[in-house]
Amino acid sequence: MTELIFATKNINKSSELKEILHGTNYKVLDLNDLGFNGEIDESGSTIHDNAKIKAFYLYEKTQKPSLSEDTGLEVDELEGEPGVYSARYAGLQRSDADNVNKLLEKMKQVSDRSAQFRTVIALATSENVFYFEGIVRGKIAESPMGHGGFGYDPVFIPKGYDKTFGELSKEIKNKISHRAKAVEKLIEFLTTEENQW
Repeated sequence: MTELIFATKNINKSSELKEILHGTNYKVLDLNDLGFNGEIDESGSTIHDNAKIKAFYLYEKTQKPSLSEDTGLEVDELEGEPGVYSARYAGLQRSDADNVNKLLEKMKQVSDRSAQFRTVIALATSENVFYFEGIVRGKIAESPMGHGGFGYDPVFIPKGYDKTFGELSKEIKNKISHRAKAVEKLIEFLTTEENQW
């Protein structure tokens, strides 16, 4: 069993990744499992930058393969907002509800509600960083619906569905989500013999 250190204290993100990787030869340990209480810099200008910064930071601390992910909700008519600022869209002392409310306020006069969730996972090893990206297209609902998931899930309706991520079951979300798609690419990489990282 290979341990992968996951650079997050977000129990929702960690739980999703652990569930998706359940049954593989990899065990995910997050910052809570490690008792890590510090803050990791997220000063990157892109989602890729933030994922890389966090993964390398944790590798240097643990000397173990380290994973980091950064996710952004990108709304077409808002020119990709909130994007890299998704988690702190409403300010540093934000909550999920504050972020959602700010987004819906900005979209009051928007007719095209097309959007996408983008997740980038970075895997840092002794010498390299590898990226795995997952995107799910959809649209922004007029108001929050459902109590499942976290973040913008209650207002994001994935393409091909008429319910938000907040309404869909965890099983469905874990099959079709941006994070699931990125993890699928990660697993394929981890289980390919020639990748002796």
